[in-house]
Amino acid sequence: MNNENEEKIKVETKNSENGKKKKTRIRIIISIVLIVLSLLMLASVFLSPRYGVIEDSAKPIIYLYPEEEMQITVTLGKSENVTCIYPEYNGCWNVIAKPNGNLIDLNTGRNLYSLYWEGISNVKMADNTGFVVKGIDTAKFLEEKLAILGLTDREAQEFIIYWLPQMQDNNYNYIRFATMEEINEMMPLHFSTEPDSLIRVLMTFKPLNEYIDVPEQKLTTPIREGFVVVEWGGSKL
Repeated sequence: MNNENEEKIKVETKNSENGKKKKTRIRIIISIVLIVLSLLMLASVFLSPRYGVIEDSAKPIIYLYPEEEMQITVTLGKSENVTCIYPEYNGCWNVIAKPNGNLIDLNTGRNLYSLYWEGISNVKMADNTGFVVKGIDTAKFLEEKLAILGLTDREAQEFIIYWLPQMQDNNYNYIRFATMEEINEMMPLHFSTEPDSLIRVLMTFKPLNEYIDVPEQKLTTPIREGFVVVEWGGSKL
C-alpha cells in the first residue's frame, strides 16, 4: 500500500511539474508572439519601401509679407517636378506683394493671397524621429507644433483644415516635420528680393492602427522679421 501511495505521489508530482513547465512554455511563446507583432508593426512604418522617402508634396502654398509693397518674382528650383500649379507659372510667378499678404498676379491682374504648387520628389528623411499622436488629438497637436514652427493662427488654420480630415479618424498618426535641408532639396525657392525670414513647414505623416514608440523630434522656432516668406505643405507616407 505504501509503495502504491509513493508511486501515486511521484506521478502527481511529475504531472504538476510538467504542468508548470507547460505553462512556462506557453507564457514564453505568448511573449515571443507579442514581441514579433510589435516588431512587425514597427517594420510596417520604418521598413516599408515608402518610409524614409518624401515622394510628394501636397498643397504647398506660399505667402509673401514684404515690409512695404513691392514687385517680386518667385521661381521654383525644380519646376520639372511640379504636377499642379496655380496661378499660371511661366518660368516664374511675377506678383505685387503687399505687407498684409495680399498679392496681385501681374500676368492676369487677379488678386491672390498665396501661390500654390504640388510636386513629386525622392528626398530621404534624415532620421526616424517624430511624434505618435491619437487621431482625435491631431488638431490640438498641430495647433501647438505649428505655432512653434512659426506659423500665424491664420496660416495654421488653413494648414489644419486641409490636413485634419485625413488624420482625425485614424487610431494614431506618426508625424514628422521635414528639415529645412530636406525641403530645400525637394524644391528650392528663389526670389528676386531675398526674404529676411524664410519659414518652410512640410509635415509627413503615416496612419497607424497601434501606438509605437519613436524618438521625439526636436523643433525650433524661427525668427519672423522683416520681409517674411512662409510656405506650408505635407506628404502622406
